[in-house]
Amino acid sequence: MEHKLSIYNTLSRKKEEFVPLHANKVGMYVCGPTVYGDGHLGHARPAITFDILFRYLTHIGYKVRYVRNITDVGHLENDADSGEDKVAKKARLDEVEPMEVVQYYVNRYHKAMEMLNILPPSIEPHASGHIMEQIDFVQKILDAGFAYVSEGSVYFDVEKYNLKHNYGKLSGRNVEDMLETTRELDGQSEKRRSVDFALWKKASPEHIMRWKAPWSLGFPGWHLECSAMGTKYLGEQFDIHGGGMDLMFPHHECEIAQSTAALGKETVKYWMHNNMITINGQKMGKSLGNFITLEEFFTGNHPLLTQAFSPMTVRFFILQAHYRSTVDFSSAALEASEKGLSRLMEGYARLQKLAASATSSVETAGLRDKCEEAMSDDLNTPIVISYLFDALKAINLVHDGKETISSADLGELKAVFSLFIEDLLGLKAENEAGSGNEAYKKAIDLLLNMRLEAKQNKDWATSDKIRNELTALGFEIKDTKDGFEWKI
Repeated sequence: MEHKLSIYNTLSRKKEEFVPLHANKVGMYVCGPTVYGDGHLGHARPAITFDILFRYLTHIGYKVRYVRNITDVGHLENDADSGEDKVAKKARLDEVEPMEVVQYYVNRYHKAMEMLNILPPSIEPHASGHIMEQIDFVQKILDAGFAYVSEGSVYFDVEKYNLKHNYGKLSGRNVEDMLETTRELDGQSEKRRSVDFALWKKASPEHIMRWKAPWSLGFPGWHLECSAMGTKYLGEQFDIHGGGMDLMFPHHECEIAQSTAALGKETVKYWMHNNMITINGQKMGKSLGNFITLEEFFTGNHPLLTQAFSPMTVRFFILQAHYRSTVDFSSAALEASEKGLSRLMEGYARLQKLAASATSSVETAGLRDKCEEAMSDDLNTPIVISYLFDALKAINLVHDGKETISSADLGELKAVFSLFIEDLLGLKAENEAGSGNEAYKKAIDLLLNMRLEAKQNKDWATSDKIRNELTALGFEIKDTKDGFEWKI
């Protein structure tokens, strides 16, 4: 590979050079959405983070199989081993089939991902579509002696596992402390220890979603699906497993234990986690009641928002911070991102219209290498953005006629901006979203060319009328030496 990628491995707690298990192929598994629930800004961050990784790995020459799962069964109300299945509860209350609930929220999720310009994964498996694989995985763990059956349910024996392996190695938790403080909990007496987690749960009579297994009619535990589907599509060992930092414990910790118990080896080489988005220093989440849905961001319909924010503004806001750093939300911060994105995209559009000269008087060399170096350094998107903003100065000087740029330098600058803005950061001009926008842009250009013609004919009434009415509609028009520029 031409570029060496360094990534932070949560397991080793340090940055490491990325060396895949297979020369030119990368297997990547990312925890996708848990339905049901409206996606909020915190859900957008892992999707964008691993979209950037997917794009960059592909750019540097790897063939990537990107698996992002849909959790549509086994995720109980309290995120542990008790309570009602969230999908089943919604289905019961609305008197619909559970898969109707799943499809409704998956459709909404896909629409939001498309608006945020997130590339679809290679495979998007549903937990409910892989019950047999999960049953087989439970049996392997039982056969290895690291699980037990209790009243029709199957639990992972954390204490027994920890005698041979290290439960807590990912999150840094001390399992001895957890075992010492364990106690019998109401409704969980069938467990040997409260720290044990469900691999398979016997369904109660009112539980809608149930499947036949050797131990009972029931359903798989939440953590099991990723172990089963990850190994099905990526093999017993694969390169990268990612997700939000909030999944590190217990979800990913349990995955490591399950896979090691069933297969006799660890499955994942590099664990990657994005940090949280907070509001006033507190994690954004539905359970905390402080979340804002993506739809509310796009419409502005929330008391914490001063206005609507476009999907590209949301994406740019997230990319302005390193994926491992905490981002504190405020409407003011999003407004600043909106202005920054507007400047960047205006400069990019201006770049396309620059005329080349015989020689360059501006310095543009090295931009590609600097941006590549930043991306290769654990996906440092804020640094890439800062380099692109630095290059805007040269673009504006050439545009204003104060400097010149050669044809070769202009071609390279256009190529670098296209690569990093569009292909790697996944940003696009707001008026490119949706169908019919080419016709829309051409219609505005036609009106403004008619205005230019009116000015040349000294038809000031027509010229002023076009400008004033477009301005009233929200367009900002700027006359230039070469004609005009406009934006909304």
